[in-house]
Amino acid sequence: MKSFAATTGFRVRAVSFVWCLFAACVAFSAEQFLKPAEQVIFYPAPAWHDAAAGSWHVPVHARAFEPERRRVTQGLLRATLGLLAEPRDAAEEKIFAARAQLFLVDDERGRSVSVRVGGRDFFIAESPGNGHALGEFQLPEAELKTLAGADAKTISFRAVLGEGDVREFRGTAPLLAETGLSVVSDIDDTIKISHVRDRRELVRKTFYEPFQAVPGMADAYAAWAARGAAFHYVSASPWQLYGPLAEFTAANHFPAGTWHMKQFRVKDGTFTALFDSPEKYKLAVIEPLLRQFPRRKFILVGDSGERDPEAYGALARNHPAQIERIFIRDVTGEKADAARYRAAFHDVPAERWKIF
Repeated sequence: MKSFAATTGFRVRAVSFVWCLFAACVAFSAEQFLKPAEQVIFYPAPAWHDAAAGSWHVPVHARAFEPERRRVTQGLLRATLGLLAEPRDAAEEKIFAARAQLFLVDDERGRSVSVRVGGRDFFIAESPGNGHALGEFQLPEAELKTLAGADAKTISFRAVLGEGDVREFRGTAPLLAETGLSVVSDIDDTIKISHVRDRRELVRKTFYEPFQAVPGMADAYAAWAARGAAFHYVSASPWQLYGPLAEFTAANHFPAGTWHMKQFRVKDGTFTALFDSPEKYKLAVIEPLLRQFPRRKFILVGDSGERDPEAYGALARNHPAQIERIFIRDVTGEKADAARYRAAFHDVPAERWKIF
């Protein structure tokens, strides 16, 4: 009897411990939802079809943050940029205040990011120190068709928030077929006038002036979109500029697409990384796209202001069956037979690349 009682007591204590631990975990998890002052933004990433499993993999890239209102931090950013350029009037001052605020946020660690699709919730990830939570969920083909429609090009979802939080944070993911055409496009000086080679002008175009489209590019992209092309905007600009850049592309009638940008934080002391060469970054982004969609054809569009010819030439040599064409916008005054282009596109068939 004594042994039984002791054993029973142990079991009761064990069960109580487990329930207490469970309750603590639930309470801890509940505390990880966004607080009222915090926000989450979803960046579009391409969903892919798993034919063997009969399902779609939908990636989710979320960023949890809280806007910062401290004038001191904005003053430091203003002082840093002021070494190169200053706002010239009230209109530019207003633009600066809006864009600077995008960099002056507190990235939230430990926020539980889940998304709701139809009546189902999917846990994605817990946000790390930089606030960027990365993960994916899967949907069977039949369920996706029911939720999005048989001919849907995108799947939509929204953030799961805490009890009583009625805000809505929505995201979408383009559904990319295994075959088809994809256009990989640079942003600065390819579709948006930035003057990247001039640091002073780059600061002005980034922080003080309305974004200006390169003439004719939206029409060219619309023609590709009419052929069924998907678009991937790859920029060495930081994620903080995603909002105004997405608004810029929509306002100028560029096709919607996925976005691939650089992670960077003012608080990391890496502000100068904003102006680093994008060549290695772009290769690190585009290579995985090519591997993820090995049966798709790709058109690469960039400019001569930085290292797009060199990066795209390397990609064409490494993936000759996938890279269909390369288009480089001339902003440096170099002719197609310049030594630079001969080196950048060596062993790439001449009919596959063009300077315009």
